[in-house]
Amino acid sequence: MKRLVILGGGESGVGTALLGKAKGYEVFVSDKGKIKNKYKEVLIHNEIEWEDEKHSEAKILNADIVMKSPGIPDKVSIVKQIHENGISVVSEIEFAAKFTNATVVGITGSNGKTTTASLTHHILKQELNVGLAGNIGESFAKQILEKNFENYVLEISSFQLDDIKDFKPQIAVLLNITPDHLDRYNYKFENYIASKFRIAMNQTNDDYFIYDADDEVINNYLKNNPVQSKLLPFSLSKIIENGAYLDKDNIKITIDNNQIIMPTSNLALEGKHNIKNAMAASTVAHLLKIRKQTIRESLENFQGVEHRLEEVLKINKVHYINDSKATNVNATYYALESMNAPTVWIVGGVDKGNNYEELFQFVNEKVKAIICLGVDNEKLFNTFGNMVDIIVETQFMSEAVKIAYKIAEAGDNVLLSPACASFDLFENYEDRGRQFKNAVRNL
Repeated sequence: MKRLVILGGGESGVGTALLGKAKGYEVFVSDKGKIKNKYKEVLIHNEIEWEDEKHSEAKILNADIVMKSPGIPDKVSIVKQIHENGISVVSEIEFAAKFTNATVVGITGSNGKTTTASLTHHILKQELNVGLAGNIGESFAKQILEKNFENYVLEISSFQLDDIKDFKPQIAVLLNITPDHLDRYNYKFENYIASKFRIAMNQTNDDYFIYDADDEVINNYLKNNPVQSKLLPFSLSKIIENGAYLDKDNIKITIDNNQIIMPTSNLALEGKHNIKNAMAASTVAHLLKIRKQTIRESLENFQGVEHRLEEVLKINKVHYINDSKATNVNATYYALESMNAPTVWIVGGVDKGNNYEELFQFVNEKVKAIICLGVDNEKLFNTFGNMVDIIVETQFMSEAVKIAYKIAEAGDNVLLSPACASFDLFENYEDRGRQFKNAVRNL
């Protein structure tokens, strides 16, 4: 019996444990932190051996295969020891994919993954039997075990791609590449770029690679590192013969001389970046033979993703917008770009080596006040201090929202778009977004 050791007892870890046990592995789950009660109960109920708040080397280093949760970096000592012992380390999507013959759509990129994966799933589920997994919702492994969908849309992070060996989506989508998570890539942008392109690493000429042809980082990498799959670029500025492009206010998608046209006038999601997300999702749908009418209706009635430019409330003619999912500068760039009124901007958190320069034009143009919400706000003060009349700091979400309420006037926006990770003051970006929404509702 092969021994499967799982590092990390969260959603992907527990899902993999269940699938592994069902497929005849001897399974052991080990977590350096505390395993949440809801996951402990599942492990106990399924008689799967586990430990938390420690890693017992004796129980880990006798593994045949290790599934490592994406949050654990390679430089952790137990992971180094596993590698030194020549034990294969894989991610959940690598392990799980071997147990399904489903058509897999894999979506990655620095920004827009969750929105595009959710939108793609929203379109496909109108006509296909399809699951949504990866970096979102119920784990891929658990869905393969319990639901056995014929198709999957997977949102995939670079950390998940770092530990694939044979994983191959039939349709890969690469939305964009901007510097993010460089702390995990020895502060080398080229390492992060290579990591994103692993999504196409095992693709063949029968597979498809959908990507943003306006992204110079992607174009340059493709020139020097061609992929084997069929290319379907999308663009807002170029005319694309095979792929998608914007012609005035219409998205035109051509695949093998079969063209469909989508008006952008009624898209549910606003902003240029969302036209790109819609292009990517529609290209996938067109490839999978979804009817044009279905694609169009789905683009118009899609509700969007929580914590991503989410309209919370309108109070005294002021719009409160939750964009807590903006954990890097590029995401905040899109948020500020889509603001069409004077904006009170709540920003800050754990800075991953951010360069805020690309935001200057919007801050000068649209931002009337900045509220810094982080443990250390010095860099924000130094960067933006002389661009706005009002810049203040706080370490409490409730206070940040009260200050914003005092500053904002009728017609203004109050935007939470932190451009940073949330771990200094919050559990995660969801916690940060929920606290913002609660504070707004309590005004």
